[in-house]
Amino acid sequence: MRSLHALAVSSDRLKGPALAEAVGSTPGFVSQVLTPLVRAGWVRSDPGPAGGYSLTANLDELTVLAVIETIEGPTDSGRCVLADRPCNDGGTCALHVPWLRARSQLRTQLDAVSVAEASVLTS
Repeated sequence: MRSLHALAVSSDRLKGPALAEAVGSTPGFVSQVLTPLVRAGWVRSDPGPAGGYSLTANLDELTVLAVIETIEGPTDSGRCVLADRPCNDGGTCALHVPWLRARSQLRTQLDAVSVAEASVLTS
């Protein structure tokens, strides 16, 4: 989120080291986080001496859930929260229904907040 916000307020492309400094991270970690965002088409990465990262997405239209799932993968792993097995494989656990409700509520809340809103809340 911080990288997207930094790109949104920048008037020019940001090199990896400059972006990392702006968000208090390392260039390697910033590159790792931005790679899926580049693949999604939300960030542009231009190589070379005049290159850098730039924002291509409208942060008002991009949800926090979409960013999390693009970077981390689906929030529903299909795995049981109590046992290391697929959910519903051989019956449900004691937390199955509460966990489904909690995950649904979390997804709903994260999908209702745009990255632009989250950037304002954390600034």
